[in-house]
Amino acid sequence: MSLERRRQMIEPDHPQLSVVRQCELVSISRSGFYRRPAGETALNLELMRLIDAQFLETPWYGSRQMARHLQREGYTVGRKRIRRLMAKMGLAPIYQRPRTTVPNPEHRVFPYLLRDMAIDRPNQVWCVDITYLPMRRGFLYLVAVMDWATRKVLAWRVSNTMEVEFCLEVLEEALARFGRPEIFNTDQGSQFTSQRFTGLLQQAGVRISMDGRGRWMDNVFIERLWRSLKYECVYLHAFETGSELRTGLSKWIGYYNARRPHSGLDGRTPDEAYGTNSVTRLAA
Repeated sequence: MSLERRRQMIEPDHPQLSVVRQCELVSISRSGFYRRPAGETALNLELMRLIDAQFLETPWYGSRQMARHLQREGYTVGRKRIRRLMAKMGLAPIYQRPRTTVPNPEHRVFPYLLRDMAIDRPNQVWCVDITYLPMRRGFLYLVAVMDWATRKVLAWRVSNTMEVEFCLEVLEEALARFGRPEIFNTDQGSQFTSQRFTGLLQQAGVRISMDGRGRWMDNVFIERLWRSLKYECVYLHAFETGSELRTGLSKWIGYYNARRPHSGLDGRTPDEAYGTNSVTRLAA
């Protein structure tokens, strides 16, 4: 359980348990309950919004190129700051490179199973990804599970951290509501390579596939979802609070699933395609 989640469990005005005792029960120190990490400055939040928008256009930009881009836009920023902000946003430049990482026994990397596969029916392949969502005075992270063939969003969650907890929650919801896929595809993010996440899939009898490092095309349809969601919802509204953001996302994802037709689905919506036995084969 994340530190933030444990903080939320503590009730300062509890009639029977002191704050100290509650901290002991959820395994955090009293200072850990009262201390809140400093937020980003207004300038950094503005830079993060600009980075996010530019990264959708040029996903191959690393910290050096992104810093140059922002400098040309009139911002006095260095590569070190941009590298830190991009890491906080979970952004890494997209390019092919040799896989040199030696798998850790606790973070096994599974092979990519989708190459040259005809993905043409619901629940054949699901995929998952995390994206950064800017708000007027801060940001949150969104994780979503999508059916690859029909592009239907099966479940989603927002969080103020990128820890594994909210990824587990969204996976559990998707499995509970829609059964299980034959294959589940992820990137190599630490949330998805953790034993807790892969173990849940293995217990459900699902084959696990993982993208090659730095290869966004291996998970292209959910990347397209992020682009549409940001331009059609997030960037247009500049949500003030997490609850406003959740309400906006719920409306947009409901529209996307039920009323937004896709040319790759012969003009059908994701809900319509998911309700059939097969779909037209999709080309990346």
